[in-house]
Amino acid sequence: MPLTGSSFNGVDAPFFKSLEELDQWASTPKKALDTVLKYHPRPSSSYPSGKLLVCHDYKGGYTESPFSLGYTFNFWSAADIFIYFSHHRVAVPPPGWITAAHRQGVKMLGTLIFEGNGEDDCLRLLVGRLPKSKTGPARQPTDFRSLPLSPHYARLLAELAHQRGFDGYLLNFECPLRGGIEQTRAVAAWITLLVDELKSRIGPHAEAVWYDSVVVTGQLAWQDRLNSFNLPFFLSSTSFFTNYTWAPSYTTKTVELGNIYTWVSTSLGAARMAAAASAPTRRSTTSPPAGLSTAFFAPGWTWENTQDAPGFTWESWFADERRLWAGPRAGEHVTVPHAPPNRPGEPPCTHGPFAPVASFFAHAPPPDPRAVPLHTTFCPGVGRAWWVDGVRVFQRPGRDGWTDVDKQTSVGDLVWPVPALAWEGGGDDARTDRLPVATSEVTLNDAWNGGSSLRLGISAPGEDSEDAAFRCVWLPVQSVTITPGKSYEATAVYKVDQEDVNVDLDIALSVKLMASRSAYSDAFDVVPQSVSNTPLPGGWTKLCVQFETATPLPEATVKAALGLVVSIVAEDPSKALKLSLLLGQLNAYPTPSSTVPNHTPVLLWADFNTAGSPNAPFDGTLTWEVAATFAPASSILTLTGAEDPASAWPVAPSAERWFPRFMYFNVYAQPHSAGAAVVQKPEDAVWIGTSGYDGRADAFTVRQTNLPFGLEWSEDGFVLCARRHGPRRGLAVGPVCFCQCGPSLNCILFDSFVD
Repeated sequence: MPLTGSSFNGVDAPFFKSLEELDQWASTPKKALDTVLKYHPRPSSSYPSGKLLVCHDYKGGYTESPFSLGYTFNFWSAADIFIYFSHHRVAVPPPGWITAAHRQGVKMLGTLIFEGNGEDDCLRLLVGRLPKSKTGPARQPTDFRSLPLSPHYARLLAELAHQRGFDGYLLNFECPLRGGIEQTRAVAAWITLLVDELKSRIGPHAEAVWYDSVVVTGQLAWQDRLNSFNLPFFLSSTSFFTNYTWAPSYTTKTVELGNIYTWVSTSLGAARMAAAASAPTRRSTTSPPAGLSTAFFAPGWTWENTQDAPGFTWESWFADERRLWAGPRAGEHVTVPHAPPNRPGEPPCTHGPFAPVASFFAHAPPPDPRAVPLHTTFCPGVGRAWWVDGVRVFQRPGRDGWTDVDKQTSVGDLVWPVPALAWEGGGDDARTDRLPVATSEVTLNDAWNGGSSLRLGISAPGEDSEDAAFRCVWLPVQSVTITPGKSYEATAVYKVDQEDVNVDLDIALSVKLMASRSAYSDAFDVVPQSVSNTPLPGGWTKLCVQFETATPLPEATVKAALGLVVSIVAEDPSKALKLSLLLGQLNAYPTPSSTVPNHTPVLLWADFNTAGSPNAPFDGTLTWEVAATFAPASSILTLTGAEDPASAWPVAPSAERWFPRFMYFNVYAQPHSAGAAVVQKPEDAVWIGTSGYDGRADAFTVRQTNLPFGLEWSEDGFVLCARRHGPRRGLAVGPVCFCQCGPSLNCILFDSFVD
């Protein structure tokens, strides 16, 4: 969350209003954004026959502000592709949105759009960049008859996706192609060039999705289905996004045309999605009629439709969003709006009661932690304050907040609309109707790291039976993909938020095999690991376990659930039970290999580049470098000679990613007098923001006007401090290094990291 950060500069423009701007971008040296998480697919077995594409189009895009609460998308387990949509010529997904999607194994696409006055650029797309010289065109062959087709912009768009880390484009040609069939034929051919370039630069998962708009004659004529007028564009692209005013018969006609895979939009607005998808005539619970997939357009409607209502808060919006995606809770009722009037000849629109979006799609866990370590602070990408290791270091005034999607993590995909409690150990049908009731809530009022935590409530009426004195329940929180036979570790940080003085609690971290959203089995050996007995700040407690499958399983990967085993001993079971926990962090990662040498992460150097004006001389950029140091090597002394086959020290396999990786850095500052001989302690510094917002892993932009203290260049300076933060094993504090960074300026980077 960048208190003092800034948006992209010209080299890293967030979007492009024209293809000419894209050419200008290409002419400037640049490097790939190093903090954007790479895409790792979910296991293929997790995909249903029908998938979900989400196209956000929230207020034209690029509304995210680090200084206010904003809309974010959090129900990734139902989605397969997310499109960052805006009305700029080339919409590039912000780095935080890309990383948030990739953490969940979801593809993130940008948008290439031509509308309004976009006809000239639409032609330029095909012929490529034109020379600025006046030497005239090259000599053409005598049989030249068609529009020339250049791969120039296909290459640039693929390079842009590679450099920014996203996975392809939605192609939205919503202006007439006045070149007629000559131009449309060239467009269809150009799409194949783009697909080839994308797959070459990004990988085989790259996407180029065609939106149903222009037809083969060049006219702008939405067809609302796949037919012969738009078939060539579909055949050239990776998938097809129909216009949204389709009639029920169009789905069958689309399949009849080729019995091929296609995206079909089913909604005019967010509310219509659930109504249309819950129709009793649907063929399955995983796809719309005819087995097609679904494109869901403008889900940010939940925010836009209520933001001006009396009493609107982030919490009230999230409750609406949760009902739309995960479903209502007991006692909540969702009214399905009436469908618009039928078109001539269209059958009546009948539907059953409301059903949430996620109920129509298979639930998919994030990628295997062996590829993408699981790390969640249950952050929806917004907050009102910021915590580091249980200590609040920043608070926005009043109910103001911040938005930083780079910090978004899973909000716990198994706890909505409510956690599915079960008796630990399974069975016990006689007590099923006496299970305690669990509730879930994202709270922005307390956290271990970041801006939020997950509040889990457990309640039950009093009972007179003897077995009510002891209750032991399983509370699943987060799904995870696991490779059988491989060893993993998991950690959790929690604290008791509302303690019931009538009971004694014991809380353990565990993992179980998932057969469905409500069926679990004990297929893992779970062994608690020792952790430091040092009390954590703010009353938090840390748990750590190591686990692997107990017996061989035939699948390449399996779906499991991380959760809590809560043991409750009541002093007086006749009294009602009511307690709540805050879950602040949950991690899962491969057990570190014994072949990886013992090493310690360090911050090697820090530098501050002053780029300020006379009015703001302390504006600039802080950069640093991460390194690793090794424990003293003594095994070399045991070698018997030159023929000894033993290695002098453990060697990490090249395929094993052991080098330190971090999600973001917390950055601190403190005033410093130019004549002072001693710099203050780093722990006395003031938090001023985090890295990562602008897509750079080891850099932070400083704005003097945002520093929490006054400065005068002639007499004073300030100290910058960066604390590393990321999903790692263990909790440690390393050495402090100092780096002179200019007149009256020091950088202090010290090595605190948490997992």
